Amino acid sequence: MMSNSQLNTPGQRATQIAGQDTVPPVLDINNLHIEFPVFRGAVQALNGVTIRVQPGEIVGVVGESGSGKSVTAMMSMRLIPQRDYIVRKGSIHKSGTNILTASEKQMRRIRGRDMAMIFQEPMTALNPTMRVGRQITDVIRKHTALSVKQARERAIALLRDMHIADPQYVFDAYPFELSGGMRQRIMIALAFSCDPSLLIADEPTTALDVTVQKQVLMLLRERAQKTGTAILLITHDMAVVSQFCERIYVMYAGSVVEQGTAADVIHRPTHPYTRGLLGALPENASPGAPLLAIAGQAPNLAELPQGCVFRHRCHLQTEACAQVPPLMPLSPAPGFADAVDVSGHAAACWVTVPEASNV
Repeated sequence: MMSNSQLNTPGQRATQIAGQDTVPPVLDINNLHIEFPVFRGAVQALNGVTIRVQPGEIVGVVGESGSGKSVTAMMSMRLIPQRDYIVRKGSIHKSGTNILTASEKQMRRIRGRDMAMIFQEPMTALNPTMRVGRQITDVIRKHTALSVKQARERAIALLRDMHIADPQYVFDAYPFELSGGMRQRIMIALAFSCDPSLLIADEPTTALDVTVQKQVLMLLRERAQKTGTAILLITHDMAVVSQFCERIYVMYAGSVVEQGTAADVIHRPTHPYTRGLLGALPENASPGAPLLAIAGQAPNLAELPQGCVFRHRCHLQTEACAQVPPLMPLSPAPGFADAVDVSGHAAACWVTVPEASNV
């Protein structure tokens, strides 16, 4: 388990986040509705998702499979073929550029230089027929004016920054000659090769063991702090976001059901789904007691239920849950107002949000 001191946890920057509201975000996803057409219907992948990432901030998007978190990441980079989806509503802006309407030529300039992505499985993300060094220098040469020699020197320096003992050997190696942890370090070096203002990390530690997971997260944080790069971390692991991220968005069935600083979401969880995710963590279970689990299954996104999408798995559901709850702001808890920015803490629940009676 990663220690808070090692990863410089979110609470230490809570007051800084409060002052970022006036700074334009590097990523602004606003009320995004995305559908994937299928035979006799459509999969409602995203339903009114709003996510903002400020410069230098580390933001987590957490949820189980099918929550829409990876679609959010892929749409932010516009990596899904445009013929495969329909934008019903909303927008995505990267530092003022409308990602949804930008030309493919514009997107090729943005990807790699202004925003980069680390994928879940580095073996499929790296070209197995091309040496590691060539893959890194190609990106550097594409987006900078560096010579071949300068690009090579920068690539080796990046590998060295990843705490790789023999960067020259790795530079000349093929991906299949390296371990999973080493390949993920290469993906981090590749992502930071042009010092992007935003890095999207989609489940970057899922395929790694716990020890290597910790090393990869520390490398991400270390490099981001050095370059000022903001990170959007996509994960299903509440333990990771609680120790690595400054703000958290909890997604379920294509919707954001809770958001706030890490301190708010982890220590004052409000939505029943967030509480269920935290309750399922092994460290929160009593010795010898069975692990808690959220009952039921996530809904079919092609046939979403009326009202709250979580209602059929929720033990707190009432008649009010037949209506879709909006994200409602939460009042600060006693003793938190001066230490934590609670203005962004909100949850979509008719039952657990005190302010719901005023909506």
